Amino acid sequence: MFSSVRKVADSGGNVLLRSFFSVFGVASVLLSGLLLVSPSRAQGNAGKPPALPVSVIEVSSVTLPNILEVTAQAEGAKETEVRSRVGGILIKRLYEEGAWVKEGQPLFQIDPEPFKITLEEAQAKAKQTAREAARLKMLFAQQAVSRKEYDDATTANEIAQANLKTARLNLKWSTVTAPMSGVSGRAQRSEGNLITTTSDGSLLTSIYEINPIWVRFGLSSSETARLPGGRLNPEQTSQVEIYLPNGKLYPYPGKLNFLSTFIDQKLGTQQFRAEFPNPDQQILPGQFLKVRLTTGKQENVYLVPQAAVIQSERGFMVWKLDADNKVVPAPLQMGMWHGKNWIVLSGLKAGDRVVIDNIIKIRPGTTVTPTVVPLEPAAKGSDQQKNGKEG
Repeated sequence: MFSSVRKVADSGGNVLLRSFFSVFGVASVLLSGLLLVSPSRAQGNAGKPPALPVSVIEVSSVTLPNILEVTAQAEGAKETEVRSRVGGILIKRLYEEGAWVKEGQPLFQIDPEPFKITLEEAQAKAKQTAREAARLKMLFAQQAVSRKEYDDATTANEIAQANLKTARLNLKWSTVTAPMSGVSGRAQRSEGNLITTTSDGSLLTSIYEINPIWVRFGLSSSETARLPGGRLNPEQTSQVEIYLPNGKLYPYPGKLNFLSTFIDQKLGTQQFRAEFPNPDQQILPGQFLKVRLTTGKQENVYLVPQAAVIQSERGFMVWKLDADNKVVPAPLQMGMWHGKNWIVLSGLKAGDRVVIDNIIKIRPGTTVTPTVVPLEPAAKGSDQQKNGKEG
């Protein structure tokens, strides 16, 4: 009986053992296969990392107005110095500083008493010489006096009459009036000062005509080099505008009314001037502004977002893609800003794909997965161009 049990056990154990080795053999084969396959797959994955997703734009040539913005300073269309024609003690200021004054309005009063006395003396002298000349004229007709005596009396009377006119003018000029209408300036002399007729002692104030207002500015050689023909041509200048200190565009357009024909040796710039209406007195003389000139056109240029442009000590560049979607650097020559975009003068051609994001993750030769997106247009009212540097 026990021998029968052992045989059954032995036969069952052999069956189980054979089953175990069969399963183990299959597992070994699978494990060996995995060990052989896994390294090659790992090497393949390491050699081909996933491509970096980027957004790109396809550039095309455009024609844009050539816009230049420079700092300017306002000045009165007429700036007149108010000077005294006679000397004396200033006794009163007759206007409010900074107020609008009319032509002929009294501004200062110089002590008139000395001039009144001089006028009275001149009047008395003029009457005396007039009587003497009339008397000698009658006597000369009767041949009672010589021709010389008569001529001397006539000359003395003429001199006395001229002195009388001078005395009247001096008394009139003791009240200093506005030579034109405009905005008055600060008084240069106060009550009690001695006013003289010299260039240093006669200036009392200034008057500025501010409607229209003039705006003066200068262009350097690098700025004029960006203009068509290398100079500012009034015939090609379609718009002259200014921005107020608060950044708002002035509602009234202007026009150029002066172009210097030489370079200012002190400033190194060519001087220009524009005229603007100023009915509301928004612009005051001496105020700093920004002039925007639209002159000529820029043809066959390209627009690239500012975020896509890389600037270094070597200049400007962007990343663009080749036919295999690999990144290559493209050096550029830049113009100015147009809204949120750069104007590219050279370095690109129509159809180039320029990367506009993930810039810092890119290296030359990197393979990317591009997604073409449209170029963001400049917002209306914010398409001003700002100066850029050439690359």
